[in-house]
Amino acid sequence: MNTTKINGVSISNVRGRNVIITNGKVIVDGVDVTPDSKDITIEIAGNVDRLQVDACSKIVVTGDVGSIATQSGDVEVGGSVKGSVQTMSGDVDSGGAIGGSVTTMSGDIRSRK
Repeated sequence: MNTTKINGVSISNVRGRNVIITNGKVIVDGVDVTPDSKDITIEIAGNVDRLQVDACSKIVVTGDVGSIATQSGDVEVGGSVKGSVQTMSGDVDSGGAIGGSVTTMSGDIRSRK
């Protein structure tokens, strides 16, 4: 079972398979779970099909991810990424295999594998 946390608060009643942040709104599996804070950190323990984020401070995923796309924010993956990881501005740090491409316009890419 997945555990999804937004700014350290566990989100219940969602599986956490699709996480989308756009225009300051946090949508997890179609449910609006937007926190009061403008600074957003996402932590997911388990497997995620898709993370699509326009801006956040940090994304941490422990498990397997289908794909990750963010315009602004650091990405840390503890498992593997089956697809690609894209960020416009942010670091990518992966401890597992990445099946697709990894791109960033402004940031570092590190593999701990």
